[in-house]
Amino acid sequence: MRIGILGGTFNPPHIGHLVLAQEAHAQLGLDRVVFMPVFQPPHKPLHDDPGPEARLELCELATAKDERLAVSRLEIDRGGPSYTVDTLRTIHDRSPGDDLTFIVGGDVAQGLPTWREPEAVLELATIAVAEREEIRRRDITEQVGRLRGADRLVFFEFPRMDISSSSLRRRVREGRPIRYLVPDDVVRVIGARGYYRPKVSA
Repeated sequence: MRIGILGGTFNPPHIGHLVLAQEAHAQLGLDRVVFMPVFQPPHKPLHDDPGPEARLELCELATAKDERLAVSRLEIDRGGPSYTVDTLRTIHDRSPGDDLTFIVGGDVAQGLPTWREPEAVLELATIAVAEREEIRRRDITEQVGRLRGADRLVFFEFPRMDISSSSLRRRVREGRPIRYLVPDDVVRVIGARGYYRPKVSA
């Protein structure tokens, strides 16, 4: 099978993630796109985190009604910092016949040379980059081109969507609505469990 892997904190998952997965699925001929919530990002702090199990559940709710999408708890079960090369090796060992595509945004792709074992990443998977206007393809290929396996970099179109998990968390803190920016089931659980609301001191 041709499997796309979409990693991230998904704190919370939103329609931008779903559109990204859909466009990768359609343009790259993937059989399925798997959301891979991290346990702990290796390079940045995780703000307002309701916990890895909560983020996993939100991903499951966000993707449940689309058979093209799935969710994996691989990185959450492994614990510790979530490095892409470790994840790809585990998936390859479990399903050696699958053709893996790791899906990233242009800003993330530019940093590929700084990842842990970037050439091993390129050996294990195609890197599919969602193109955005502010980051040009030439800039990305210049950064990545010195790596062995850089020919495994592919690009696909992604419509501009000015939405981020951090902006959604801010909206919740401010008591503003997030409906239509995230799937309805995700909105319901965030509201019912009080995720991202200001902490009330005793």
